[in-house]
Amino acid sequence: MHETIDPIRRAPPGACDAHFHVFGAPEAYPYRDPNLRYKPPVAPLSEYLETAQRIGIERFVFVQPSAYGQDNACQLEAMAQMGDACRGVVDIHEDAPESLFESLHRQNVRGIRVNVSPVHKPEAGLVQRLLPRIDKLERRCKDFGWSLDFLFPGWLTNELLDRMAALTIDYSIAHLGMFLANEGVGQPGFQRLLRLLDSGSGRCWVKLTGFYRIARTPPGYAEVGPMVQALVKTAPDRLIWGSDDPHISFASETGTVSLYNLMCEWTGSEAVQRKILVDNPARLYGFPAMPG
Repeated sequence: MHETIDPIRRAPPGACDAHFHVFGAPEAYPYRDPNLRYKPPVAPLSEYLETAQRIGIERFVFVQPSAYGQDNACQLEAMAQMGDACRGVVDIHEDAPESLFESLHRQNVRGIRVNVSPVHKPEAGLVQRLLPRIDKLERRCKDFGWSLDFLFPGWLTNELLDRMAALTIDYSIAHLGMFLANEGVGQPGFQRLLRLLDSGSGRCWVKLTGFYRIARTPPGYAEVGPMVQALVKTAPDRLIWGSDDPHISFASETGTVSLYNLMCEWTGSEAVQRKILVDNPARLYGFPAMPG
């Protein structure tokens, strides 16, 4: 999506988009998800970079789209164009050979995604089925200094918060945990997330991403603002921002610049924004610290 509005302010040096996707032509990069719920666009890296450069993004964390399942080829080829300016979060099997982990680490991969569709309805037994994968990935990521990246519907985030709290590695939670904004800051699951950030192990990171996924009130998604502000008040050192570009089925409603503007509006000070855009992702993904 090409937007005509300008950012509120240019991002500080070293700013990172910590959650975005690339999609290739389907004949070259076939989709692997048999239950694909959306038709991905062709969204090459070059198109994304046009928008990122307008904002001033200098560091990039690619996140494997669910459409490709555990075939990371499209993302890895795009990452190869960016060198040390990028990191990657992939989807691989928990029993993948050690040689694959080693190869991915050399390609700047620093995390593994554990992904359940955000629209998945409550399902008895799903937590128990996920735990063995989480347990094994925790051990394997620890060997490489990687993190886990969770995307769950809000009900499932809530049910897994206790397991997340016990993790011995860093982990990120996408889209504010997918807690629906119309249920407010006071909803039990979101309050549990705030308590985890406030008094937990310090390994939890929350992604300020996908505002449109938890509120369907474009263009301002006003209900999300109090949730972001509550997170900033609780743990400004544990928040990162990502565009979620190319926004899939939400592209007609908003775009990356608009979402960046909202983040700036809700987080307030430039000092907090520097943490969210520069310092925090540098710590989580191993980018060099910026001077100043």
